[in-house]
Amino acid sequence: MSARDRILRATLRLIGEQGLGAVTNRAVAKEAGVSLGSLTYHFPSQPDLLREALRGFVDTEIARITDRVTRLRTSGLTPEQAADEVEKAIIDFAYGPEQIANLELHLHAARDPAVRDASVSAIDAYDRLATAVLTALDIPDPDRHAPAAVALLFGLAVRRLATGDTSATGTADAVRLLLNGALPRP
Repeated sequence: MSARDRILRATLRLIGEQGLGAVTNRAVAKEAGVSLGSLTYHFPSQPDLLREALRGFVDTEIARITDRVTRLRTSGLTPEQAADEVEKAIIDFAYGPEQIANLELHLHAARDPAVRDASVSAIDAYDRLATAVLTALDIPDPDRHAPAAVALLFGLAVRRLATGDTSATGTADAVRLLLNGALPRP
């Protein structure tokens, strides 16, 4: 793993375990096992580091979810089955420092315009992925419903982290509720 990748992972771990206040150059360099010079070479400022940590997490998460969705898309899932698959996928990352860091960085972006573009890009990527999933499930008007699906999953993530629930219990039911509400009435 490259020094840059170690720095980004260390940043996410520190944020997830100790909060944004723990992200100092010295702490990140020590956690990543790199010199201060290497850290500042790759990330000249803290906003650069935070933006790239958020982008890296989201890119990895989007790739993981997209891979799973692509495999499931050809299986002809019903919305009911898709909801169960969403819950199974979430169990893989329901709780951990990276998930905490992801949410914390989005909240930080609301206060720091230097990080906001990474947050906006991340939300846009989640919306596009949700639109693709909803389209594959033949949900009408998927662009309109995608932000609600993303908001639901973010809200459930906050709930899991706040309660320490690592099982993702109830996720499938919440997704079913959303999907059934988006389906046309007979």
